[in-house]
Amino acid sequence: MHIPDGYLSPSTCAVTFAAAAPFWYIASRKVGRMLNTKAVPLISVVSAFCFTVMMFNLPLPGGTTGHAVGMGIAAIVLGPWAAMLAISIALLVQAVFFGDGGITAFGANALNMAIVGSLVAYGLYRLIAGTSPLTSGRRVVAGAIAGYAAINVSALMAAIEFGIQPLFFHDASGAPLYAPYPLSIAVPAMMLGHLTFAGLAELLITGGLVAYLQRYDADLLKATAPGAAAGVAVSWKATRRLWAGLAALMIASPLGLIAAGTAWGEWGVEAFQNPQTRAEIAAASHNIAPPEGVPAGLEKLSSFWTAPIPDYAPAFMHSHAFGYILSALIGGGLIILTFLALSALAGRVRRETPGAA
Repeated sequence: MHIPDGYLSPSTCAVTFAAAAPFWYIASRKVGRMLNTKAVPLISVVSAFCFTVMMFNLPLPGGTTGHAVGMGIAAIVLGPWAAMLAISIALLVQAVFFGDGGITAFGANALNMAIVGSLVAYGLYRLIAGTSPLTSGRRVVAGAIAGYAAINVSALMAAIEFGIQPLFFHDASGAPLYAPYPLSIAVPAMMLGHLTFAGLAELLITGGLVAYLQRYDADLLKATAPGAAAGVAVSWKATRRLWAGLAALMIASPLGLIAAGTAWGEWGVEAFQNPQTRAEIAAASHNIAPPEGVPAGLEKLSSFWTAPIPDYAPAFMHSHAFGYILSALIGGGLIILTFLALSALAGRVRRETPGAA
Protein backbone atom coordinates (compact mmCIF):
# COMPACT_ATOMS: atom_id res chain seq x y z
CA MET A 1 0.00 0.00 0.00
CA HIS A 2 3.07 2.25 -0.04
CA ILE A 3 2.72 4.09 -3.34
CA PRO A 4 6.20 4.62 -4.85
CA ASP A 5 7.47 7.64 -6.74
CA GLY A 6 6.25 7.64 -10.33
CA TYR A 7 2.91 5.91 -9.90
CA LEU A 8 0.97 9.13 -9.31
CA SER A 9 1.11 12.22 -11.48
CA PRO A 10 2.55 15.42 -9.99
CA SER A 11 -0.93 16.96 -9.94
CA THR A 12 -2.35 13.95 -8.07
CA CYS A 13 0.50 14.19 -5.58
CA ALA A 14 -0.20 17.91 -5.12
CA VAL A 15 -3.89 17.29 -4.51
CA THR A 16 -3.22 14.59 -1.92
CA PHE A 17 -0.65 16.80 -0.14
CA ALA A 18 -3.22 19.60 -0.09
CA ALA A 19 -5.88 17.25 1.27
CA ALA A 20 -3.54 15.99 3.99
CA ALA A 21 -2.19 19.41 5.01
CA PRO A 22 -5.21 20.62 7.05
CA PHE A 23 -5.23 17.38 9.03
CA TRP A 24 -1.49 17.64 9.71
CA TYR A 25 -2.00 21.22 10.85
CA ILE A 26 -4.84 20.38 13.24
CA ALA A 27 -2.99 17.31 14.51
CA SER A 28 0.18 19.32 15.14
CA ARG A 29 -1.78 21.96 17.07
CA LYS A 30 -3.61 19.38 19.17
CA VAL A 31 -0.66 17.07 19.72
CA GLY A 32 1.76 19.98 20.15
CA ARG A 33 0.06 20.79 23.45
CA MET A 34 0.75 17.22 24.60
CA LEU A 35 4.32 16.93 23.33
CA ASN A 36 6.03 17.12 26.68
CA THR A 37 8.37 14.53 28.12
CA LYS A 38 5.41 12.47 29.36
CA ALA A 39 3.67 12.36 25.98
CA VAL A 40 6.66 11.54 23.80
CA PRO A 41 7.27 7.97 25.04
CA LEU A 42 3.84 6.60 24.14
CA ILE A 43 3.57 8.38 20.79
CA SER A 44 7.09 7.23 19.93
CA VAL A 45 6.52 3.58 20.78
CA VAL A 46 3.23 3.48 18.84
CA SER A 47 4.88 5.14 15.82
CA ALA A 48 7.83 2.72 16.00
CA PHE A 49 5.39 -0.19 16.28
CA CYS A 50 3.60 0.92 13.11
CA PHE A 51 6.96 1.27 11.35
CA THR A 52 8.01 -2.23 12.39
CA VAL A 53 4.75 -4.05 11.74
CA MET A 54 4.74 -2.68 8.17
CA MET A 55 8.01 -4.58 7.60
CA PHE A 56 6.19 -7.91 8.01
CA ASN A 57 5.13 -8.77 4.47
CA LEU A 58 2.33 -11.30 4.02
CA PRO A 59 1.72 -13.44 0.93
CA LEU A 60 -1.47 -12.36 -0.83
CA PRO A 61 -3.58 -13.94 -3.59
CA GLY A 62 -2.11 -13.37 -7.04
CA GLY A 63 1.50 -13.73 -5.92
CA THR A 64 1.76 -10.24 -4.38
CA THR A 65 2.44 -9.20 -0.80
CA GLY A 66 0.85 -6.88 1.74
CA HIS A 67 1.14 -5.93 5.38
CA ALA A 68 -0.72 -4.62 8.38
CA VAL A 69 -0.23 -0.97 9.37
CA GLY A 70 -1.12 -0.72 13.04
CA MET A 71 -3.54 2.13 12.40
CA GLY A 72 -6.26 0.48 14.48
CA ILE A 73 -4.31 0.21 17.73
CA ALA A 74 -2.67 3.62 17.11
CA ALA A 75 -6.06 5.35 16.91
CA ILE A 76 -7.38 3.47 19.96
CA VAL A 77 -4.40 4.19 22.22
CA LEU A 78 -3.54 7.71 21.05
CA GLY A 79 -6.78 9.05 19.65
CA PRO A 80 -7.14 10.07 15.99
CA TRP A 81 -4.98 13.21 15.94
CA ALA A 82 -1.93 11.80 17.69
CA ALA A 83 -2.33 8.61 15.60
CA MET A 84 -2.21 10.69 12.41
CA LEU A 85 1.05 12.24 13.52
CA ALA A 86 2.55 8.93 14.73
CA ILE A 87 1.80 7.06 11.51
CA SER A 88 2.81 10.00 9.30
CA ILE A 89 6.22 10.15 10.98
CA ALA A 90 6.64 6.38 10.53
CA LEU A 91 5.76 6.71 6.83
CA LEU A 92 8.13 9.66 6.42
CA VAL A 93 11.05 7.74 7.95
CA GLN A 94 10.26 4.77 5.69
CA ALA A 95 10.18 6.94 2.57
CA VAL A 96 13.23 9.10 3.26
CA PHE A 97 15.61 6.53 4.69
CA PHE A 98 14.42 3.18 3.31
CA GLY A 99 12.67 3.98 0.04
CA ASP A 100 9.46 2.33 1.21
CA GLY A 101 6.87 4.63 -0.35
CA GLY A 102 7.71 7.62 -2.51
CA ILE A 103 8.67 11.13 -1.48
CA THR A 104 6.37 12.62 -4.12
CA ALA A 105 3.61 10.20 -3.02
CA PHE A 106 4.09 10.84 0.70
CA GLY A 107 0.96 12.98 0.84
CA ALA A 108 -1.11 10.20 -0.69
CA ASN A 109 0.34 7.50 1.56
CA ALA A 110 -0.18 9.61 4.68
CA LEU A 111 -3.69 10.58 3.59
CA ASN A 112 -4.62 6.94 3.00
CA MET A 113 -3.04 5.26 6.00
CA ALA A 114 -2.33 7.90 8.65
CA ILE A 115 -5.30 10.21 8.22
CA VAL A 116 -8.23 8.30 6.74
CA GLY A 117 -7.13 5.05 8.40
CA SER A 118 -6.96 6.68 11.84
CA LEU A 119 -10.32 8.43 11.45
CA VAL A 120 -12.09 5.27 10.29
CA ALA A 121 -10.54 3.17 13.07
CA TYR A 122 -11.32 5.73 15.77
CA GLY A 123 -14.89 6.34 14.60
CA LEU A 124 -15.81 2.67 14.34
CA TYR A 125 -14.13 1.79 17.64
CA ARG A 126 -16.01 4.50 19.53
CA LEU A 127 -19.27 3.59 17.81
CA ILE A 128 -19.07 -0.15 18.52
CA ALA A 129 -17.44 0.06 21.96
CA GLY A 130 -19.96 2.62 23.15
CA THR A 131 -19.94 3.15 26.90
CA SER A 132 -18.75 -0.36 27.73
CA PRO A 133 -16.14 -0.75 30.50
CA LEU A 134 -12.47 -0.63 29.53
CA THR A 135 -12.12 -4.35 30.24
CA SER A 136 -15.21 -5.36 28.28
CA GLY A 137 -14.91 -7.97 25.53
CA ARG A 138 -17.00 -5.62 23.42
CA ARG A 139 -13.96 -3.36 23.13
CA VAL A 140 -11.86 -6.23 21.76
CA VAL A 141 -14.48 -6.85 19.07
CA ALA A 142 -14.73 -3.12 18.40
CA GLY A 143 -10.96 -2.85 17.98
CA ALA A 144 -10.78 -5.84 15.65
CA ILE A 145 -13.57 -4.54 13.40
CA ALA A 146 -12.15 -1.02 13.44
CA GLY A 147 -8.70 -2.21 12.38
CA TYR A 148 -10.10 -4.41 9.62
CA ALA A 149 -12.29 -1.66 8.21
CA ALA A 150 -9.59 1.00 8.44
CA ILE A 151 -6.96 -0.87 6.43
CA ASN A 152 -9.50 -1.78 3.76
CA VAL A 153 -10.71 1.80 3.37
CA SER A 154 -7.07 2.88 3.10
CA ALA A 155 -6.41 0.22 0.46
CA LEU A 156 -9.49 1.30 -1.49
CA MET A 157 -8.24 4.88 -1.55
CA ALA A 158 -4.85 3.75 -2.85
CA ALA A 159 -6.57 1.61 -5.49
CA ILE A 160 -8.62 4.58 -6.68
CA GLU A 161 -5.52 6.78 -6.82
CA PHE A 162 -3.80 4.11 -8.91
CA GLY A 163 -6.83 3.50 -11.10
CA ILE A 164 -7.53 7.08 -12.13
CA GLN A 165 -4.01 7.62 -13.48
CA PRO A 166 -4.45 6.03 -16.94
CA LEU A 167 -7.84 7.76 -17.24
CA PHE A 168 -6.49 11.27 -16.78
CA PHE A 169 -2.78 10.99 -17.58
CA HIS A 170 -1.75 9.39 -20.88
CA ASP A 171 0.14 10.36 -24.01
CA ALA A 172 -1.30 11.08 -27.46
CA SER A 173 -1.42 7.38 -28.27
CA GLY A 174 -3.33 6.58 -25.08
CA ALA A 175 -0.38 4.94 -23.33
CA PRO A 176 -0.46 5.55 -19.56
CA LEU A 177 2.16 7.90 -18.15
CA TYR A 178 2.05 6.72 -14.54
CA ALA A 179 0.25 3.78 -12.87
CA PRO A 180 -0.75 1.64 -15.85
CA TYR A 181 -3.92 -0.15 -14.73
CA PRO A 182 -7.44 1.35 -14.72
CA LEU A 183 -9.95 1.23 -11.87
CA SER A 184 -11.50 -1.97 -13.21
CA ILE A 185 -8.22 -3.76 -12.49
CA ALA A 186 -6.67 -1.69 -9.71
CA VAL A 187 -9.62 -1.90 -7.30
CA PRO A 188 -10.16 -5.68 -7.32
CA ALA A 189 -6.41 -6.37 -7.44
CA MET A 190 -5.79 -4.24 -4.35
CA MET A 191 -8.91 -5.21 -2.43
CA LEU A 192 -8.64 -8.99 -2.87
CA GLY A 193 -5.53 -9.17 -0.70
CA HIS A 194 -6.67 -6.59 1.84
CA LEU A 195 -10.15 -7.97 2.35
CA THR A 196 -8.51 -11.30 3.14
CA PHE A 197 -4.99 -11.68 4.54
CA ALA A 198 -3.85 -8.08 5.18
CA GLY A 199 -7.20 -7.13 6.66
CA LEU A 200 -7.22 -10.24 8.82
CA ALA A 201 -3.72 -9.38 10.09
CA GLU A 202 -4.86 -5.88 11.06
CA LEU A 203 -7.95 -7.37 12.72
CA LEU A 204 -5.92 -9.80 14.82
CA ILE A 205 -3.27 -7.25 15.75
CA THR A 206 -5.78 -4.63 16.85
CA GLY A 207 -8.12 -6.96 18.71
CA GLY A 208 -5.23 -8.87 20.26
CA LEU A 209 -3.46 -5.75 21.51
CA VAL A 210 -6.68 -4.33 22.96
CA ALA A 211 -7.15 -7.60 24.86
CA TYR A 212 -3.51 -7.47 26.01
CA LEU A 213 -3.80 -3.90 27.25
CA GLN A 214 -7.05 -4.69 29.05
CA ARG A 215 -5.18 -7.27 31.08
CA TYR A 216 -1.86 -5.56 31.67
CA ASP A 217 -2.33 -1.80 31.24
CA ALA A 218 -5.94 -0.75 30.78
CA ASP A 219 -5.02 2.88 31.46
CA LEU A 220 -3.63 3.04 27.91
CA LEU A 221 -7.18 2.58 26.63
CA LYS A 222 -8.51 5.63 28.47
CA ALA A 223 -7.67 8.14 25.75
CA THR A 224 -10.58 6.90 23.60
CA ALA A 225 -12.97 6.02 26.42
CA PRO A 226 -16.12 8.14 26.91
CA GLY A 227 -15.40 11.32 28.84
CA ALA A 228 -11.61 10.83 28.68
CA ALA A 229 -9.46 13.88 29.14
CA ALA A 230 -7.21 14.84 26.24
CA GLY A 231 -3.64 13.71 26.53
CA VAL A 232 -1.46 10.64 26.41
CA ALA A 233 0.95 11.39 29.25
CA VAL A 234 2.92 8.23 30.02
CA SER A 235 6.51 8.14 31.26
CA TRP A 236 9.38 6.24 29.62
CA LYS A 237 9.43 3.88 32.59
CA ALA A 238 5.73 3.16 32.28
CA THR A 239 6.17 2.14 28.63
CA ARG A 240 9.08 -0.24 29.25
CA ARG A 241 6.86 -3.31 28.73
CA LEU A 242 5.79 -1.89 25.36
CA TRP A 243 9.37 -1.17 24.32
CA ALA A 244 10.40 -4.69 25.31
CA GLY A 245 7.64 -6.13 23.13
CA LEU A 246 8.63 -3.85 20.29
CA ALA A 247 12.28 -4.94 20.57
CA ALA A 248 11.18 -8.57 20.27
CA LEU A 249 9.13 -7.65 17.20
CA MET A 250 12.15 -5.96 15.64
CA ILE A 251 14.31 -9.03 16.21
CA ALA A 252 11.60 -11.13 14.54
CA SER A 253 11.28 -8.72 11.60
CA PRO A 254 13.21 -10.96 9.14
CA LEU A 255 10.07 -13.13 9.10
CA GLY A 256 8.76 -10.42 6.80
CA LEU A 257 11.25 -11.57 4.18
CA ILE A 258 9.64 -14.98 3.84
CA ALA A 259 6.78 -13.74 1.68
CA ALA A 260 7.91 -13.75 -1.95
CA GLY A 261 6.74 -11.24 -4.50
CA THR A 262 6.10 -7.50 -4.61
CA ALA A 263 3.10 -5.56 -3.37
CA TRP A 264 0.64 -4.72 -6.14
CA GLY A 265 1.45 -1.34 -7.66
CA GLU A 266 4.95 -1.16 -6.18
CA TRP A 267 6.93 -2.62 -9.08
CA GLY A 268 10.22 -0.96 -9.96
CA VAL A 269 11.13 0.28 -13.43
CA GLU A 270 13.17 -2.86 -14.09
CA ALA A 271 10.08 -5.01 -13.44
CA PHE A 272 8.43 -3.69 -16.61
CA GLN A 273 11.48 -4.77 -18.61
CA ASN A 274 11.90 -8.28 -17.21
CA PRO A 275 9.83 -10.99 -18.98
CA GLN A 276 9.43 -13.09 -15.83
CA THR A 277 8.38 -10.15 -13.69
CA ARG A 278 6.03 -8.92 -16.42
CA ALA A 279 4.31 -12.30 -16.30
CA GLU A 280 3.95 -11.96 -12.52
CA ILE A 281 2.49 -8.46 -12.88
CA ALA A 282 -0.03 -9.76 -15.41
CA ALA A 283 -0.98 -12.71 -13.20
CA ALA A 284 -1.74 -10.32 -10.33
CA SER A 285 -3.71 -8.01 -12.64
CA HIS A 286 -6.45 -10.22 -14.06
CA ASN A 287 -4.04 -11.58 -16.67
CA ILE A 288 -3.77 -8.17 -18.31
CA ALA A 289 -0.18 -7.55 -19.39
CA PRO A 290 1.47 -4.27 -18.38
CA PRO A 291 2.48 -1.77 -21.10
CA GLU A 292 5.27 -2.89 -23.41
CA GLY A 293 7.48 -0.04 -22.28
CA VAL A 294 7.91 1.64 -18.92
CA PRO A 295 5.33 4.46 -18.58
CA ALA A 296 7.26 7.66 -19.32
CA GLY A 297 6.17 9.62 -16.27
CA LEU A 298 6.75 6.65 -13.98
CA GLU A 299 10.27 6.20 -15.33
CA LYS A 300 11.06 9.88 -14.88
CA LEU A 301 9.76 10.24 -11.32
CA SER A 302 10.97 6.86 -10.07
CA SER A 303 14.46 8.27 -9.62
CA PHE A 304 13.26 11.38 -7.76
CA TRP A 305 14.81 10.16 -4.50
CA THR A 306 17.42 7.55 -3.68
CA ALA A 307 17.09 6.27 -0.13
CA PRO A 308 20.33 5.68 1.82
CA ILE A 309 19.15 2.20 2.91
CA PRO A 310 16.84 1.01 0.11
CA ASP A 311 14.62 -2.01 0.80
CA TYR A 312 15.81 -2.16 4.44
CA ALA A 313 19.11 -3.62 3.23
CA PRO A 314 22.20 -1.73 4.49
CA ALA A 315 24.93 -1.99 1.86
CA PHE A 316 27.56 -3.05 4.39
CA MET A 317 25.48 -5.98 5.69
CA HIS A 318 26.02 -9.29 3.90
CA SER A 319 23.03 -10.88 5.62
CA HIS A 320 19.65 -9.53 4.53
CA ALA A 321 18.10 -10.87 7.75
CA PHE A 322 20.51 -8.99 10.01
CA GLY A 323 20.16 -5.95 7.76
CA TYR A 324 16.41 -6.08 8.28
CA ILE A 325 16.84 -6.13 12.07
CA LEU A 326 19.32 -3.27 11.91
CA SER A 327 16.94 -1.28 9.72
CA ALA A 328 14.13 -1.81 12.23
CA LEU A 329 16.39 -0.54 15.01
CA ILE A 330 17.55 2.44 12.95
CA GLY A 331 13.97 3.30 12.02
CA GLY A 332 12.82 3.10 15.63
CA GLY A 333 15.72 5.29 16.74
CA LEU A 334 14.97 7.89 14.05
CA ILE A 335 11.34 8.00 15.16
CA ILE A 336 12.33 8.60 18.79
CA LEU A 337 14.74 11.37 17.75
CA THR A 338 12.04 12.96 15.60
CA PHE A 339 9.53 13.12 18.43
CA LEU A 340 12.14 14.37 20.89
CA ALA A 341 12.97 17.14 18.41
CA LEU A 342 9.29 17.97 17.96
CA SER A 343 8.85 18.03 21.73
CA ALA A 344 11.79 20.42 22.12
CA LEU A 345 10.41 22.64 19.34
CA ALA A 346 6.94 22.65 20.91
CA GLY A 347 8.43 23.57 24.29
CA ARG A 348 10.40 26.43 22.74
CA VAL A 349 7.32 27.77 20.98
CA ARG A 350 5.34 27.67 24.23
CA ARG A 351 8.07 29.54 26.09
CA GLU A 352 8.31 32.22 23.41
CA THR A 353 4.56 32.66 23.03
CA PRO A 354 3.17 35.35 25.37
CA GLY A 355 0.47 33.99 27.64
CA ALA A 356 1.14 30.34 26.68
CA ALA A 357 0.72 27.80 29.45
